[in-house]
Amino acid sequence: MPLVAVPLLDGGRFDPRQAEGRALIVYWWASWCPFCAQQSPEMQKLWASQRARGLQMLTLSIDKQPEDALAYLKQRGYSFPAAWMSPEVARAYPKPDGLPVTVVRGKDGRVAQAEKGQLFAEDVAELARWL
Repeated sequence: MPLVAVPLLDGGRFDPRQAEGRALIVYWWASWCPFCAQQSPEMQKLWASQRARGLQMLTLSIDKQPEDALAYLKQRGYSFPAAWMSPEVARAYPKPDGLPVTVVRGKDGRVAQAEKGQLFAEDVAELARWL
């Protein structure tokens, strides 16, 4: 799974070098998606509890406007790294069918796990096994 640098909604930048030799979770979501609304708090818990252990995460909002995604993140207090799916980002990280979609890129750079649809709390917590 090739990676490219992308701008983050908080003004930062996702740098692919961050994920070299580490597990990376890529999570496609939208502010209007009811299933994402159930999974995103669990993704935040995973990020908060595992980032110190080396977890890398890149979440990709498919909202029509970046402002919608940013407002959603701020309103809910989410701090996981989030980018907006601009046309350029969409070319680099094409969204698979379905929503939400969660992909784990293993330490070796290959897709280790791919899930379409909502993951429940225990499923999200289990993603830490890839660290």
